[in-house]
Amino acid sequence: MSRFFDELSQGIQEAIAIERGQLKGRKTTYVIEPVKRYSNEEVKKIRNSAGMTQTVFATYMGVSTKTVEAWEKGTNHPTGSACRLLAIIESGNIELMPFLKIKHLS
Repeated sequence: MSRFFDELSQGIQEAIAIERGQLKGRKTTYVIEPVKRYSNEEVKKIRNSAGMTQTVFATYMGVSTKTVEAWEKGTNHPTGSACRLLAIIESGNIELMPFLKIKHLS
């Protein structure tokens, strides 16, 4: 049989065993950390460590260059989803984002 069929069959057998009380079901719990707030110095440090200009950084973040300038001056502060993106950049996992494509120049 196919691998898909084998996995499906195994899953059905496990479900039946759980229903009969012969096997304990598994449960995954996700804990969502609170949104981290970033200061103007942190925003600039993150942008610089990623090697981005304000223009490239603004494009990545989905905001205007003026918004990035305001964040870095401390006039405004990133909130919500912008802070989540900053956390991704800060973690070093920037290349995992589906909207970022790497082009190698020859």
